[in-house]
Amino acid sequence: MSNVSPDARLEECRDRLRAGTWRNIVVLTGAGISVASGLPTYRGPGGLWTRPETEEVPDAETFANTPSRLWSLFGPLRRQLGEARPNAAHRALADWEARLSPEQSFTLLTQNVDGLHTRAGSRRVVELHGSLLHTRCGNPDCNLPRYEDTSTPERAPDCPRCKSPLRPDVVLFGEPLPVDAEHGAKRALRDCDLFLAVGTSGLVTPAANSVRGAKYAGAWTLMVNLTPMQPRHPDFDTELLGRAEHVLPRLLGVDA
Repeated sequence: MSNVSPDARLEECRDRLRAGTWRNIVVLTGAGISVASGLPTYRGPGGLWTRPETEEVPDAETFANTPSRLWSLFGPLRRQLGEARPNAAHRALADWEARLSPEQSFTLLTQNVDGLHTRAGSRRVVELHGSLLHTRCGNPDCNLPRYEDTSTPERAPDCPRCKSPLRPDVVLFGEPLPVDAEHGAKRALRDCDLFLAVGTSGLVTPAANSVRGAKYAGAWTLMVNLTPMQPRHPDFDTELLGRAEHVLPRLLGVDA
């Protein structure tokens, strides 16, 4: 397909999506899908961790040593989530899921912590990196359930049960994925026959491992991203370039 125009390639992919009997669909999304909602990526131009005021990357050591610093790093993004709304890309995925038959399995794996897929109407969402709209206790032995929270305190609040510092319920660098999320992702990829990645580079984990697992299961694998992969990941069959909010409605037939 290397000599095919971008529009023709998109139409070919849309026709194949319509013609195929897909039984186990897995979608993986990254920060690029939420740019049109006014949210920054993390490491791209203007990304959250490239700005002078937030260029420190929050990791497990940050929380262990200075838990209040974690709140100051994530506070600006949490405030932005209050104004953000699902865009056309989020809605296209939710519409696609709603149109599938009961015999078809659909799992949306997201690296994002913004909750926009759920707000758009997607039902089977696996939040690989947690949710910034929730807070939990930083003590792994504490049984305080995570809870919805949009507050942005200047210092880490104390847990009402064990008095340990509370933290946003997100996965930090150097921390493992939540067990339930990792299990859900592996289970979905095991029988995947259609894999679509959107707004993620596709070259680092979990994206790289996800497409590798899908390809091993025999899936047709597509990438939708603003910029091409450098280098190209060999397990992606097709790469569609463009803004997710423009490409996905056309690809998934929402504008038909």
